[in-house]
Amino acid sequence: MRTRYRIQRRALGGLALAAVAGARVPVAQTLDRVSFHTNWRAQAEQGGYYQAVAAGIYRRHGIECDLRQGGPQLDPVRLMLAGRVDMIMSNGFQALTYVRENVPALTIGAMMQKDPQVLMTHAGNGINSFEDMRGKPILVGSGGRVTYWPFLKSRFGFTDEQVRPYTFNLQPFLADRMAIQQGFLSSEPLSAREAGATPRVFLIADAGYENYQTTIDINRSFMEQKAEVVQRFVNASIEGWAEFMKGQDIAAANRLIIRDNPEMTEDRIAYAIRVMNENGIVVSGDATTMGIGAMTDARWQRFYETMRDAGVYPPGLDVKRAYDLRFVNKRVGL
Repeated sequence: MRTRYRIQRRALGGLALAAVAGARVPVAQTLDRVSFHTNWRAQAEQGGYYQAVAAGIYRRHGIECDLRQGGPQLDPVRLMLAGRVDMIMSNGFQALTYVRENVPALTIGAMMQKDPQVLMTHAGNGINSFEDMRGKPILVGSGGRVTYWPFLKSRFGFTDEQVRPYTFNLQPFLADRMAIQQGFLSSEPLSAREAGATPRVFLIADAGYENYQTTIDINRSFMEQKAEVVQRFVNASIEGWAEFMKGQDIAAANRLIIRDNPEMTEDRIAYAIRVMNENGIVVSGDATTMGIGAMTDARWQRFYETMRDAGVYPPGLDVKRAYDLRFVNKRVGL
């Protein structure tokens, strides 16, 4: 007890001397706790957020990030609107739906300039373009039927008669050389290769589907009340993505991803980073000059008009209610 008292007295005396001398005394930083929910199980498509946690980037920005992975039984939008999570990972399609349904949420950053959604078939079967798929059966999941499928119908003349149910089972694709099915750029094509197939991949974004992906969505009231905290979170997330996409010093982030989702492997993560870089998923277009996370009024308007013309959204939607540009386009991470 006497020893502890002497230590405390010396410490207080040192602080007093420092104050007299005008010296700066280190003060422990209080971190702002922010919860963020991804839209699916941990994988490379969320890697920038995991890198920001693992590399201490959030903490350097004064943020204690509670990063929560999604899954098939979770609805991040409902959790955000109920106040159980501060921000979520989503996409531009969802942001326009907020406006249509008069939901008080919006997008404040887009970590992926291109949606990684693809259609794939077998190489060498004569299907060499989206136009060649017209009239042929295509395996499409329920989510795809209300998002990118209306775009494909409008752009390429696809019809609902072509749709076959996709149950996330690769066997029908492997058994039929003429099969066409949906997939994610970094997932199904790799699984097909591992099973001995040679898939040919068609990125729907390259056909004009300008949906922002891996967005940061937020409740409007939280954004207005804690704008400064939100800005720090966005900046840290962007820095995490910049590091992750380089594929260097990401071993700790990979361990976190694999811990949350044991189905992931180092090889699958490396493959995903490679194909995302090759296709400009994160860094392309506006992001090359304005930084990762970039968004523009013009692109939001184009995407809305494309989906309006496809019959997904009504005329006259106030597109600018779907997003806020104040937190991005600052060249962070370049």
